[in-house]
Amino acid sequence: MLNFSFHNPTSIHFGTGQIAKLNKEIPKDANVLIIYGGGSIKKNGIFDQVVEALGTRQWYEFSGIEPNPSYDTVIKSLPVIADNNVDYLLAVGGGSVVDGAKFIAAAAEFDGAEPWDIIAKRARIASALPIGVVLTLPATGSESNSNGVVTRHGNKLPFGNKLLRPQFAVLDPQVTLSLSDRQIGNGIVDAFVHVMEQYLTYNVNGKVQDRFSEGLLLTLIEEGPKALDNATKDDLEVRANAMWSATLALNGLIGAGVPQDWTAHMIGHELTGLYNIDHARTLSITLPAVMKVRREAKQDKLLQYAERVWHVVDGTEDQRIDTAIELTERFFKQMNLPTRLSDIDLDASHIDTIVEKLQQHGLVALGEQREVTPEISRVILETAL
Repeated sequence: MLNFSFHNPTSIHFGTGQIAKLNKEIPKDANVLIIYGGGSIKKNGIFDQVVEALGTRQWYEFSGIEPNPSYDTVIKSLPVIADNNVDYLLAVGGGSVVDGAKFIAAAAEFDGAEPWDIIAKRARIASALPIGVVLTLPATGSESNSNGVVTRHGNKLPFGNKLLRPQFAVLDPQVTLSLSDRQIGNGIVDAFVHVMEQYLTYNVNGKVQDRFSEGLLLTLIEEGPKALDNATKDDLEVRANAMWSATLALNGLIGAGVPQDWTAHMIGHELTGLYNIDHARTLSITLPAVMKVRREAKQDKLLQYAERVWHVVDGTEDQRIDTAIELTERFFKQMNLPTRLSDIDLDASHIDTIVEKLQQHGLVALGEQREVTPEISRVILETAL
């Protein structure tokens, strides 16, 4: 196992009715900005629960955070914050809303020339507004980590700082009952790939991390289809297990002390930035291709994955790996996600542009061993056709 330091100070309030905990978490004298997306929280009753929990606190609202939050959108919140002396941000939504709130938290306190420098120039984040979260779409794990992504001019780029980790997050499975099948499928697969990119690397004898990861993968495989099945999709136990899995997939726990490979994510970010493809749908395409192209470097963990997650023990090593990859793709299809670039109307003519974007963003040494060059990224994309 590799050396590591692990600290996650985000308080989690899990379960039905936990939105009321806002009253204890947010200072009584706070001026709160409620940040959300397209307004569905006003139709399904979540907004009313939030307002009730805020009680007598002064609050304002900022809406319109889109999937893959746009810099041009989030930056519009800054005058609202300045004009109303906002000192606390409350993100009510999924990962995109939380990511948007993180950037707003940093931008509101930024003393540089332009907040975009936080991403473009890796400008120092010296302070940030505090953030709380009411999670409505389990997927990204952003509710209890310190990272985010923002898109500008077709470039989806990451940022992060420990000051941007939410102080608390409310995870109420009840609020996920209004999600569409597309949102459910995306969330399950997003969480699944988060686990895989911390698990499917090389063996460092991180037995605890491996068993945690395998448990999460098995849970997502079991509960994901149930969340789409009309007979079980309203089962709160199903939603609860899926929700908690998504948070644990990227709160730092399973990635502590083990190598990580975010190749599928980095290529996926370019697909989203260029073609506005749902994040999870880029991952369901790129991960199987990474597994195929990098099978030699990942052989030991692929065999472990085949046996422990998919219970594949028969056949040669190559046959077992082939079967594990096939079953992974079958699971993604079961969740109604694509597994080929052709499924989203992209072909070989798009590959040059994608590879050029990777190079432009400095993503020229990806993977757990930093061996994935632009040439290998090209092979991965060709494999995904």
